Amino acid sequence: MSSINFTAGSTGATAAQIAAEEQRRQHEEEEEMTPYSPEDLNDDWEFKILRSATSAFKKPEKLREVLDEEARAGWMLVEKFDDQRVRLKRPASARSNDRSLGFDPYRTQVGVSGAAVAITIVCGILAAIIAVVIAVEMVKG
Repeated sequence: MSSINFTAGSTGATAAQIAAEEQRRQHEEEEEMTPYSPEDLNDDWEFKILRSATSAFKKPEKLREVLDEEARAGWMLVEKFDDQRVRLKRPASARSNDRSLGFDPYRTQVGVSGAAVAITIVCGILAAIIAVVIAVEMVKG
């Protein structure tokens, strides 16, 4: 029984290390992919990266829906990194309209958060481990 716990713990640690490395790689990519020009920084632009843990930006209709909503707050697409991340910008003057939007113009997440996805996966893994342990105990009888 303790070997099962050790294996589950090792798997969790490895998964956490892989996730941390992927997050570091994405952050590095976001910083290097499209550098901000002096005009971008001097002309009073705001920038944000909008994320989707479920790859919602893969579907063109969902991407269009999200960009249309963001456009109400003055945000415009700068680049699509992948199916999970897009970079947006807007003039800082667009802040004056923020109270009338009905959503947070500074949101950085669309849909379910990465943490919720991770918790769901961990719960599924734990449920599978428990099911295997119960099955083994029943066979032992």
